[in-house]
Amino acid sequence: MRVPVIVEHAPSPPTALHRTAVPATPTTIAAVRTALPPHRYAQEALTEPIGDLCLLPGADRALLRRLHASAGVRTRHLALPIERYAVLGDFGHSNDAWMAAGLELGEEALTGALHEAGLGPADVDLLVCASITGVAAPSLDARLAGRMGLRPDVKRLPVFGLGCVAGAAGLARVHDYLRGHPDDTAVLLTVELCSLTLQQGDDSRANLVAGALFGDGAAALVARGSGSARPDAAGPFVVATRSRLYPDTEQLLGWDIGAGGFRVVIDAGVPGIVRDHFGRHLRAFLAEHGLTIDDIGTWVCHPGGPRILSAVSDTLGLPGNALDSARRSLAAVGNMSSVSVLHILQSIRESRRPEHGTWGLLLAMGPGFCSELVLLRW
Repeated sequence: MRVPVIVEHAPSPPTALHRTAVPATPTTIAAVRTALPPHRYAQEALTEPIGDLCLLPGADRALLRRLHASAGVRTRHLALPIERYAVLGDFGHSNDAWMAAGLELGEEALTGALHEAGLGPADVDLLVCASITGVAAPSLDARLAGRMGLRPDVKRLPVFGLGCVAGAAGLARVHDYLRGHPDDTAVLLTVELCSLTLQQGDDSRANLVAGALFGDGAAALVARGSGSARPDAAGPFVVATRSRLYPDTEQLLGWDIGAGGFRVVIDAGVPGIVRDHFGRHLRAFLAEHGLTIDDIGTWVCHPGGPRILSAVSDTLGLPGNALDSARRSLAAVGNMSSVSVLHILQSIRESRRPEHGTWGLLLAMGPGFCSELVLLRW
């Protein structure tokens, strides 16, 4: 494998302005809600059925079984009962299933998040909707607008192509919008039905890894600008964000799109990019705000898989339990692509709300190859 060479300029030293703890127009996270399909399976119950889908009769299943055993996943939720995947047929049928299940889950997540925030559909000024596991025009957000009673003048932004990073990048772009529209309410909705992209008859390692790792779900996050946030909102609020594209890495992660739909690309070089470059960028971002890794009390890290989590932990020198929330999410529901960081954020808000003043960092990586950082404070 060719290892990309990345040449960068050193960041400027932090200034007093960079150390500002709270932005002039903070974005408050008012609610986060996840919706999961009803079809829940233990990992070991999926191994042989997925082998039946991906492998030829009589093929050696040793690699498949090792991947399922080492994925860090105990249970997953699927958009359909497992026996239905063998009869899906072509990409059109898979995409129809994505649309039907995606609308149901999207509505459930969005309804729950708005209820948690004490709002209704008519209060939404911007709806950002991200998915990389299906396509539609009109998009999911347009179909949900009429279905749920959003205002006719709601601003919509459907997003395709960000993949696993979309939960973090979507929150960052919502923050950008609310800085300019502080009296507004914005919603990020992510819908990922990864199981519907599994390629039948494809015994490539990437397809087998995807079959061992990914799960299905949707999540909605309600964010409010400084002029509309309730004073009793649990938070956290967004302090700053940072996007990063890594040159010459486009081939590492994404889709090969063909007649069969979305064929996953997962290169073994991804953890190496994380180890070699991610830590430097993250430290420079924190330094601009007068912070170090030791100042971060809560880590909301996309659970790309055990090797990715180990690479992040190693390159940052994190304590052994720093990414436990990501590992618990991976074990309970698998890697849900863009939904995962929101699932983790919800669990943190519900189970052990950080003390006031605690710094947090929400982070994810995705196709591009790219990373997104969102600095939080409770």
